[in-house]
Amino acid sequence: MTDLDSFSALLTPEGQALLAALHDHDPADELATATRLRRDHPADLVSAALGQARLRQRAAAKFGADASRMYFTQNGVEQSTRATVAAHRAARLAALGVRTLADLCSGIGGDAIALARAGIRVLAVDRDPLACAAARANADALGLAELIEVRCADVTEVETAGYDAVFVDPARRQKVRGGRIFDPEAYSPPLSWAVAAARTAPFAALKIAPGVPHDALPDDAETEWISDGGDVKEAVVWFGTEPGARRATLLPAGHSLLGAGLPDPEPGPVGRYLYEPDGAVIRAHLVADVARQVDGRLIDPTIAYVTADALRPTSYATAYEITDVLPFHVKRLRALLRERGVGIAVIKKRGSAVEPEELRKKLKLPGGGNSATIFLTRVAGAPSMLLGRPAGDAVT
Repeated sequence: MTDLDSFSALLTPEGQALLAALHDHDPADELATATRLRRDHPADLVSAALGQARLRQRAAAKFGADASRMYFTQNGVEQSTRATVAAHRAARLAALGVRTLADLCSGIGGDAIALARAGIRVLAVDRDPLACAAARANADALGLAELIEVRCADVTEVETAGYDAVFVDPARRQKVRGGRIFDPEAYSPPLSWAVAAARTAPFAALKIAPGVPHDALPDDAETEWISDGGDVKEAVVWFGTEPGARRATLLPAGHSLLGAGLPDPEPGPVGRYLYEPDGAVIRAHLVADVARQVDGRLIDPTIAYVTADALRPTSYATAYEITDVLPFHVKRLRALLRERGVGIAVIKKRGSAVEPEELRKKLKLPGGGNSATIFLTRVAGAPSMLLGRPAGDAVT
């Protein structure tokens, strides 16, 4: 039985009954569960149902409660957009007046679902028959079949004329050349093809890796870096919005910082407060914009930490009150923490070769008692350690 045959069997009444029985399945009991279910059901079908149950549990982190009703492939779970990010993008497209859209490289339909829920009619195209089958099943399961048409085809051969917008989520491959980098031309299809396809529509959005080199970005497009819960998830190249703009968007709050093209601020001495910009801000090269918000400066020309003498509000960085600025020295740090009764330490690094977990072992903290945040970084080029604590909710 092929993977597609096994998947189709899950959509039969018997397959549906098995999936329902596995709704609260505990993976630790999988062997006993499989043995029990195979007494009454074909072994291939039981294996397919157990595999789908595992995928649904993994997908819950991205799709929430919807995951228990959806259908996934291995690649689909790994490559799908997180639902909160897809909803944000769909809302932007809907606000632009988009009502029809061609979703190219649609996978199991995660983005198509968000788009349809925003009221957009979607043509979802992918060349993987199994992914297409999952996308159709997902549209049916979530009551969106009338808004989502799934087509199994090579996206480079699909005519997108007549659609208000194009969305492309190419498969991304990594190349190693003296380090781990992302080459946009190694995408499938390549970024250059996706850009050409985007320029044929009034609006377009291309999902790319957040580590994309800025010099690979098209000048006639906006690029938006998106984080969710503090983790940078993706970058999106937008056509038809603000050419050349750089934006950082922080979910779930939805704060969005549009870059003003500021030069890097001058470095200076560490002040009372240290601001740690969100990863999307750093990827978008908008640290200078945050520094202007808080009337701050860099602690080092090469480090994305902003310091200021007063606490000022910003939604784009976490603020810490700094108590000590010291040259890096493990024994001195250990003695200082013990003197202050610090048993819990949050260790952060930026521009330091020291690994936080290795330092934690050397500090031998007892646990409990007072807490501190330790920053391993450089100040004016010198390896340094900054001690402090979160500045509190007042910053946001």
